[in-house]
Amino acid sequence: MSDVTYVKTGGRRAYTCLLLDLANRELVGHAASWNRDSRLAKSTFASMDCNLFDVDIFHTDRGSEYDNMAIDELLEFFGIRRSLSSKGAPPDNAVAEAAFKLYKAEFAYREHFNTLEELQVKLSNYVYWFNNTRIHSTLGYMTPVEFKKNGLLILSS
Repeated sequence: MSDVTYVKTGGRRAYTCLLLDLANRELVGHAASWNRDSRLAKSTFASMDCNLFDVDIFHTDRGSEYDNMAIDELLEFFGIRRSLSSKGAPPDNAVAEAAFKLYKAEFAYREHFNTLEELQVKLSNYVYWFNNTRIHSTLGYMTPVEFKKNGLLILSS
């Protein structure tokens, strides 16, 4: 699952994109850019430390950064099925929205970014902390990495 949000950086908007694994709530991909487009989404996929052929389904809202030929080709190449939110149905992306609420409260609103490069470094540090240190009630108060190492699955969300 993925979504994009903006972060004030050096007096202007930069955009961050996160990929969230629904199996353990791990942030498996992240990228930042001055532009909200398919290149940002593709950069986020490129940051993943896993085999994209193992991804079954990819869910997003209907933003143009996802609903385009470049992402269609990427998903087709790796055999990933696409799931798009229904028009006018924000609950379809509720888990991503909840993750971004945490991201903004714990990171984006607490930090100051002078450059895109500074945002990218701090974003990488946040993702590492989120996956390896931050416990999640949904995961039985384990970190996403602990949850995955224990071979557990979320039965309901």
